[in-house]
Amino acid sequence: MAATFSSSSAVIGLGSSSLSSPSRISSPKKICLGSGFVKSPVTARNPLRLAGTHGGKFMCFERNWLRRDLNVIGFGLIGWLAPSSIPAIGGKSLSGLFFESIGTELAHFPTPPPLTSQFWLWLVTWHLGLFICLTFGQIGFKGRTEDYF
Repeated sequence: MAATFSSSSAVIGLGSSSLSSPSRISSPKKICLGSGFVKSPVTARNPLRLAGTHGGKFMCFERNWLRRDLNVIGFGLIGWLAPSSIPAIGGKSLSGLFFESIGTELAHFPTPPPLTSQFWLWLVTWHLGLFICLTFGQIGFKGRTEDYF
């Protein structure tokens, strides 16, 4: 079922003159197709034109913007494994309980661990401690190398 509509074509716009006018082609004036209410007072800057400020190079980020330091990862991991391996929870360590729970959950592999399993508690606790150690390690190493303290 296709319906055909026929009507005269009309161009409706915000401009000051008709687009079909022959004087429009030769006129050097620009038609404003926007409203003054919507127009932003801030002009957009083209980053390609700002290349001259950096000696012709396009600089968006620092060269090593991630600042990956393997010392932070290594010392942060050791700094978390040492205290989490102390047998403080019923004669067992947090790392031992976490790795033991991984083994018990892998014993019935195709089925996931239930929400009431101790695995989730040890998983969240162990990783939270690791991320805190890594964060403080990053702050300490970068603060030391950049002379914050």
